[in-house]
Amino acid sequence: MLELKNIYKDYIQGKMTVPVLNNISLSVEKGEYLAIMGPSGSGKTTLMNIIGCLDRPTSGEYLLDGEDVLSYKDKALSDVRLKSIGFVFQSFYLLSRQSALDNVSLPLIYSGMSKKERKEKALQALERVGLADRVDFKPTQLSGGQKQRVAIARAIVNNPKILLADEPTGALDSKSGQQIMELFQKLNDEGVTVVMITHDADIAGFAQRRILIRDGQIVPDLSQPIFQPQHTDAETKAQEAIVEKEATQQL
Repeated sequence: MLELKNIYKDYIQGKMTVPVLNNISLSVEKGEYLAIMGPSGSGKTTLMNIIGCLDRPTSGEYLLDGEDVLSYKDKALSDVRLKSIGFVFQSFYLLSRQSALDNVSLPLIYSGMSKKERKEKALQALERVGLADRVDFKPTQLSGGQKQRVAIARAIVNNPKILLADEPTGALDSKSGQQIMELFQKLNDEGVTVVMITHDADIAGFAQRRILIRDGQIVPDLSQPIFQPQHTDAETKAQEAIVEKEATQQL
């Protein structure tokens, strides 16, 4: 379903070239649940951005259902993100003045569906995440766990091929985090392919398969101790800018 071959990613800082990913090769099968773990600055968020077509590698090959997505122009990549990939982040990225229903229906704006059809699909997605009784609530009226459920409903409303989750429990208390992970498990049991980024070994334990990234490379031995908290500031700011731009384009 998804295959990365010999992926390298460098960033230019002034006159310096900073390597972030070094010869990453990875495949994910349809219906799989994969956790990508790594300490701060390991490159795991950069890898997720490449998988999610939010960024391009410096070199390498990325096949999604056999298609070379790196050959696509920006508009085609945007279509891939909209139709084939669902995103869930640590920050919920919900529109504060819009209801849960309106937030979930946002990815459907350019689908060609009627308003009634968009509403029906959004309702179905909210039902799948257990929020059928919160459709008219705005984000300020929801708990952290409920906000993340809305974000997950928004991510699955288009029935994406892949659900990408970046530290999905990072902003939640332990009880809410456990409930969100149970929801991911339920979605995976229903056939949704899940790729999750996390620094938390307990959270990663929900996945069928785990890989560890350290210093931009996949580490074959998962027995060594892992980690500290999540992304570098640079990675987080870059990701937020990409997501904000994407949301603005959809509006």
